[in-house]
Amino acid sequence: MSARSALETFRGYRHPEFHIIQRRRRWAILSGIAIALSLIGLFWRGLNYSIDFTGGALLQYQLQSDASVEDIRGILAADPYGRSEAEVQIVGADRVSIRTTALTDLTPTQRAALIDELAAQAGIAPDDISAQVVGPTWGEQISRQALVGLIVVLAAITLYITLRFEWKMAIGAMAAMIHDVLITAGVYALTGREVSPATVIAILTILGFSLYDTVVIYDKVKENTESTALLGKDTYEGVANTSMNQVLMRSVNTSLVVVLPILSLLLFGGETLKDFAFAMLIGVMTGAYSSIFVATPILVVLKEREPRYQQLRARLEGRPGERRLRSVPAPAVTPEAGVTEATPAAVGAPTKPVPRPAQPSSRPRSSKRRPPAKRKRR
Repeated sequence: MSARSALETFRGYRHPEFHIIQRRRRWAILSGIAIALSLIGLFWRGLNYSIDFTGGALLQYQLQSDASVEDIRGILAADPYGRSEAEVQIVGADRVSIRTTALTDLTPTQRAALIDELAAQAGIAPDDISAQVVGPTWGEQISRQALVGLIVVLAAITLYITLRFEWKMAIGAMAAMIHDVLITAGVYALTGREVSPATVIAILTILGFSLYDTVVIYDKVKENTESTALLGKDTYEGVANTSMNQVLMRSVNTSLVVVLPILSLLLFGGETLKDFAFAMLIGVMTGAYSSIFVATPILVVLKEREPRYQQLRARLEGRPGERRLRSVPAPAVTPEAGVTEATPAAVGAPTKPVPRPAQPSSRPRSSKRRPPAKRKRR
């Protein structure tokens, strides 16, 4: 593709011509490797849940010095405390709130030393620091309610896609959604990034985005595959691939517009926003990929098994211009005048007509020309 063609494609003047559906085995292998790595990360390393899921300790005190959040985190992350995942907030102007994992893994001497260091940094007495054990804010009841709501929403979406399009498209959309969730969770497991409630909200958000992009692509595929003129010239696979190329730049542009503000949040946002932005970034990228390279290829595999489209493929592959021609005898002239015999001609070679010799006339020709006949006057 030339530079001018690529620029016209990017601007939307013409749609690209990529063999997306025909190379579906490559995308299946790529997705399989990504899912396998994600499952290894989930079962081997597991997810790093935040204090909102596991519970822990809450430290609160009044800040009398000019210590910053980074200074407080430096004390918590130092040895032997190892509290790098602690959530530190300065509420108002001088109120410090620290949420961290339970301090039960520290000895009484280490706990007392940690309290003393924080008090010295804040310019207060150790007794002024309030330390208490807190339970998880995201408990089993919230998780159960969220799971029930998610199942109901997915069932409603599956029913809508089945009624609006067909059940085979619903299967492709659900497979793409599971693909996105597994890869996003696998990235969190492999990187060891902390899973917070913002992460869960981001994952639920990217599910909706992935389904939206898939429905847009399915609508174009349905429109083109219902055209008798298009199916008369190509198979279901070919028409679906043409539809994919027609909406490819639309999907890429939509995903790019979403990714740019997410990157700004990831680079310049706070800790809570960064957790949300990281999950959104992974989800949007995998959602755009699965809508193009997972959902539609699965649909094509299911549709190509239908007898109607199998007959269509057989009819298109069996056209006279594509099949082998049979040998037919071609006339050849023998030395005897006017006698022909049949000789086998090459397959597909054109045959030229053989001129027949002129037969002598039995009546002699007169050398005189007849005068033209006179027209009778009335």
